[in-house]
Amino acid sequence: MFKRNTTPTETSQPVQAVERITSVLGSGVIWHGSINGSGGVRIEGAFEGEIALRGMLVVGETGRVTCQNVRANTVIVAGAVRGNITTQKLEIRSSGRVWGDVVTTAFVTEEGAFLRGQIRMEESVELNIEPTPETTPSEAAVEESIAQTQIQIPESTPVIDSTQKMTRKKKSES
Repeated sequence: MFKRNTTPTETSQPVQAVERITSVLGSGVIWHGSINGSGGVRIEGAFEGEIALRGMLVVGETGRVTCQNVRANTVIVAGAVRGNITTQKLEIRSSGRVWGDVVTTAFVTEEGAFLRGQIRMEESVELNIEPTPETTPSEAAVEESIAQTQIQIPESTPVIDSTQKMTRKKKSES
């Protein structure tokens, strides 16, 4: 009766999500602007603007996000989000608060979590995130040559351990 359609849908090259945090907006930081691209971002401070991530967005317990639309592969909310969320997976923790509509394929919530808005579950969610530019061949060649460059560490002068006894030979008198 509630069986999901198991026939594979036609997709053009799936986008890989980064499932680890690569950037953090600290708890004392207030940021106005946009976050775009690939990677995982954790917000512990206050953010206002646009978020379009090919990766994971974590709003920590002290995090406050105000966006018209939040778009990311995975969104975990332990703080507060004011705005609509479009994601493949949304998780609202017990301390999490969301004011806005949600479009997702998977939804997880803990007891005590708060959501004021509508949830629309879909078979698949299109995030419409522009691809990040790939590394050009010249940049790749430079990176490769840097990676293969051996670092020369100069010989250091011997260090005398303070626990060693230093002895001095007396000059013999003639």
